[in-house]
Amino acid sequence: MDTLKEIFLKDYIKPKYYYFDTVDITFSLGKEHTIVSSNINVYPRIEGNSSARPLVLDGVDLQLVSVEIDGKELQEEDYQQDARHLTILSSPNISTEKHISGGTVISSGNFVIQCEAEGFRKITYYQDRPDIMAKYTCRVEGDKKLYPVLLSNRSFVEQGDPEGGKHYAVWEDPHKKPCYLFALVAGDLQSRDDSFVTRSGRKVALWIWTPVEDLPKTVHAMYSLKASIKWDEDVFSLEYDLDLFNMVAVADFNMGAMENKSLNIFNSMLVLASPETATGENSAAILRVIGHEYFHNWTGNKVTCRYWLQLSLKERLTVFRDQEISSDMGNRAVQRIKDVSDLRVYQFPEDAGPIAHPVRPHSYIKIDNFYTVTVYAKGAAVVRMYKTLLESQGFPRGMDLYFKRHDGQAVTCEDFYAAMQNANNADFAKFLLWYSQAETPTVKVTVGSFLYGPTLMLTTNDLLTTNTHMCHIEIYQSKQAYND
Repeated sequence: MDTLKEIFLKDYIKPKYYYFDTVDITFSLGKEHTIVSSNINVYPRIEGNSSARPLVLDGVDLQLVSVEIDGKELQEEDYQQDARHLTILSSPNISTEKHISGGTVISSGNFVIQCEAEGFRKITYYQDRPDIMAKYTCRVEGDKKLYPVLLSNRSFVEQGDPEGGKHYAVWEDPHKKPCYLFALVAGDLQSRDDSFVTRSGRKVALWIWTPVEDLPKTVHAMYSLKASIKWDEDVFSLEYDLDLFNMVAVADFNMGAMENKSLNIFNSMLVLASPETATGENSAAILRVIGHEYFHNWTGNKVTCRYWLQLSLKERLTVFRDQEISSDMGNRAVQRIKDVSDLRVYQFPEDAGPIAHPVRPHSYIKIDNFYTVTVYAKGAAVVRMYKTLLESQGFPRGMDLYFKRHDGQAVTCEDFYAAMQNANNADFAKFLLWYSQAETPTVKVTVGSFLYGPTLMLTTNDLLTTNTHMCHIEIYQSKQAYND
């Protein structure tokens, strides 16, 4: 077994030698095993710079069948393979074929693939990192009785019925995305269909897929999806950019919920509700989780994180947004109390314990353990501080600049900070400490008399230096109130 290696923030290196342009991937589904063929167009980032550079691809638990470059099959001496990598020793436009085990992706007879954070390397050989972005075309083939529905990302462009009881569907996503946003669902599912007309007049088809017995429980899910699309337009001026949005809810999806581009996947317990028995709390929770995954279309998919140590870039901003829709669609005061209570109950102990870490951690050993309440909830509180400091006009200006600069890019927390700062000519350099400091600040509030009237004295401890800072805030009252 390979020894796990600690990954550090300071060690990040941008992709140097190769540019990934397109990925054409074909799945031939089977009950026992699945054959995956991928054709990846790869070019040197600088002409002539990669002639002697091997291409190292990630791959785990794959049975390699063959490797081709420009139609010519490679011999074993032309590549190297170990438990975690496939290394191509010459400059490639590569085509590979491999077997993957169906056991890791079958859910009650349905074939479900999602890849965040590092699942794509278990499907095919690739540079499995979020700053490698390419255009994807996916062809899915399978038995028509076992898999009558074949779904993947973006646009449905072709279907057919070859001989032998099989059929196929081709999905094309012309917008570049990281491989962690690739998804595939195949199975015996039924859909609730609706549509939404965006403010620019685009008609978006909305499909929610479940096993047939769960279809009556998707009414509130469809309402929540349409409400989320409308809210994002009204509050953040963010319009959905495609013509189709798919949701899938299955009982055995063990990731909870996932924002794959145009194909959100949920565990059914998070989004299904019986009209006869669902409570108001159930309905609010469904709105929030569907809103969260939909909001990732902009804060996570169109603008993604450059590497996994920047995970909080997308998650904290999206949690903040799901808190806001919950406030606007419910009671703002009640929602704020709930969010703060959750922070105190779940995040404060994490900050005070042995696994305390900053909102943007400095390192990780296993990325699966990286999705913490600090990254999510404390991160959302940091975003809320931006809004408080920049107020109702400054915060939207910063958001607008962030999307204008970085749509279609993989970026960092510093890029978000720079957009907020530049859009408002703001000076809050010390704010970046919130990304790098762990633990919870301690603030002592004392009411006293200072100068000519009552004053709040705030004493804070600097977690980095253990210095104590005092701030005097004068309380303004009417003369009559002061005399009283």
